[in-house]
Amino acid sequence: MKIDILTLFPDMFDSLNHSILGKAKDNKLLDINIVDYRKFSGNKHNQVDDYPFGGGQGMVLKPEPIFNAVESLDKTDKTRIILLCPQGERFSQKKAEELSEEEHLIFICGHYEGYDERIREYLVTDELSIGDFILTGGEFAAMTMVDSIARLVPDVLGKEESHKDDSFSTGLLEYPQYTRPKDYKGMVVPDVLTSGHHKNIEEWKRKESLRRTFERRPELLDSKYLSAKDLIFLQSLGYEIKSKQ
Repeated sequence: MKIDILTLFPDMFDSLNHSILGKAKDNKLLDINIVDYRKFSGNKHNQVDDYPFGGGQGMVLKPEPIFNAVESLDKTDKTRIILLCPQGERFSQKKAEELSEEEHLIFICGHYEGYDERIREYLVTDELSIGDFILTGGEFAAMTMVDSIARLVPDVLGKEESHKDDSFSTGLLEYPQYTRPKDYKGMVVPDVLTSGHHKNIEEWKRKESLRRTFERRPELLDSKYLSAKDLIFLQSLGYEIKSKQ
């Protein structure tokens, strides 16, 4: 996968050179390119923002640097150009899975008061937000999305199964995880996990995933297909059936 990130602060993305993403880059599974769009301003002062027409608070990113930077990249008609914006679609695990299947992504990190509307209207293919709050810029949002997407690219995590049970991947929150020692200061790992009985272990994982979702994010249960066995267990916890999706 090729990922281009347009930013005014390239050094902020040094973290992408470490850990799993760093190894993926070294193994040529990911090609992450950081573009300083200040260099595409087209003026001697490298100015990328200006006062908004009609008045208003703050400064607005000019169209020239963003358009020029995107046009300098080697892209195709399938390239997804993503504007990081609080007005955009809420980023989710489902969206991460969708984007992980693309060959080329371009992320545009904003700053100041906002973007010239022509960037939104004529250049980008997607607008995404990581939540209903405002950041000083799009860099942290871009890093969050890139990490979430890149880990789903085949072979990045080493085993495809590594992410299949993640929270939200199945529509439910992930079940509790334990490791050695079995008994730590009187806090003991559930016996079923060390029993070697695979069927019982899988049933325990499913029930605990349902339990944790019901206790922490019950709204997720309304949009997930639940088996009759799931529903019986959830009812024992106090779940009220509204409709079976």
